Amino acid sequence: MLKRVFVAPDPGRLRLRSAARAVVGVGLAVAVCAAAGHSLVGAVVGGVAALLALFTVADTTVRGQMVSTALLPVVGFPVLAAAALLHDHPLIRDAALLVTVGVGVYARRWGPRGNALGIFAFMSFFEAQFLRTVPEQLPELYAATALALLACSVVRFGLWCYERRTPPPALPVLPGGKGLARATTRQALQATVGGAVALAAGQLLSHERWYWAVGALWWIFVNTASRGETVVRGFRRMLGTLLGVPAGLLIAVPLHGALAPTAVLLAVCVFSIFYASPVSYTWNMLAVTLMVGLLYGLLGVLDPGLLALRLAETGVGALSALLAVLVVLPVTTHATTDAWVQRALRCVHHCTAEAAARIAGTESADPAPLVAELEVLLRKVRMSLAPLVHPLAPMRARRERARQILVLLDDCAREVRGLASIAADPVASHDARLTAACQRVEAAVEALTAPGQPREATAATAAAASHAPALEPALAHLHGLERALAELAAPLRSSSRSPLADA
Repeated sequence: MLKRVFVAPDPGRLRLRSAARAVVGVGLAVAVCAAAGHSLVGAVVGGVAALLALFTVADTTVRGQMVSTALLPVVGFPVLAAAALLHDHPLIRDAALLVTVGVGVYARRWGPRGNALGIFAFMSFFEAQFLRTVPEQLPELYAATALALLACSVVRFGLWCYERRTPPPALPVLPGGKGLARATTRQALQATVGGAVALAAGQLLSHERWYWAVGALWWIFVNTASRGETVVRGFRRMLGTLLGVPAGLLIAVPLHGALAPTAVLLAVCVFSIFYASPVSYTWNMLAVTLMVGLLYGLLGVLDPGLLALRLAETGVGALSALLAVLVVLPVTTHATTDAWVQRALRCVHHCTAEAAARIAGTESADPAPLVAELEVLLRKVRMSLAPLVHPLAPMRARRERARQILVLLDDCAREVRGLASIAADPVASHDARLTAACQRVEAAVEALTAPGQPREATAATAAAASHAPALEPALAHLHGLERALAELAAPLRSSSRSPLADA
């Protein structure tokens, strides 16, 4: 887990910059709220709002990010008000929460903005339960949220807007379809049904902290596209919480809410959440669990029993998510795996073409954004194949094929990153052999992605790669890329009797 976090590739240091900027943005938001005279609860609400804005808003343009950030209060404030007004009406409150869950997941069909707004709406409802918000507190919480969003926006869009020079990669969208064939529609129904189960079971465990079960279920559904991904994410959430509870007992409980050390540790947790999230959901949840313990310590309600209850409620949420994705209109791995692999392969080709063009002297060519996009696509491939490569996966043949695909795609990414680094060197010169090698890469990608493409094209590529001399670094990366693409043909085009996509 730790190796994945600290050794995973970070093109352009995007994870590092995102995590460092999050600490600055959230820290400034909390400081501004405190300076404005808001209470501790107001400062906590402002800090959470800033964290959510920085974590969930992922539009592909800076302008789009600004619009999405501005829209967060539009959906969050009414939900927060409804949640604050319904504490004494549990049946209506529970129904409103389930509607928020369903609509929030359904909103993912509108891309990154819909996803961000759905998350912010749900977390506004969750926050009201976490803090026992009453209507009299709403003006202060609204002001703290607005002030925090403004503060973190100053950091994100003004002081440290690295996206203006390095646009973020476009986030892959879920497979299409209409009605119940659409993944977001099915997942919205799954989340609503699972939320009802988590809510009922969570209330049996605790009439005060039942919302942790629904919160666990909600975050398990975020960024998943199939039942296999959801099951694995639920397992990782449970593992991260299991590791985070002892951390809370050893760190948060002894602090007794002491402000200075708690603030430092909260900054570490925020950094860890952003830095680890793309590569390790387990580590992410460990940091979240510790952060929750620290916040409870600040509010003066932390004790070991509360952390144990959080672990139990998380288990209830994970089991509810598992039940929902297995029973309610399941979305199989077949709906996503092949699409992610093909998109990753096409991105490999585009990266190669841009790098070759840059080496050939085309100054406008820039492979760096495509390399970042490839990393995003590879994360999607890993998530989709995670159920098959899990040690407990029962089908050994599929597990080995899935692992082989991941290894070879990682090889492709490594060669592409090396080629892009060479292209960034201004003294790199054009070699006619680059053109031929890039054409072979294009042929290999076509052979792997085009249905019905004859296998001989890939075999020819393999032969060319094995006999071509790799005298220059750029050619060495291209030949390594050709070999990886050639070897991918076997696991991707294996016998139809046990297709990977049927998992």
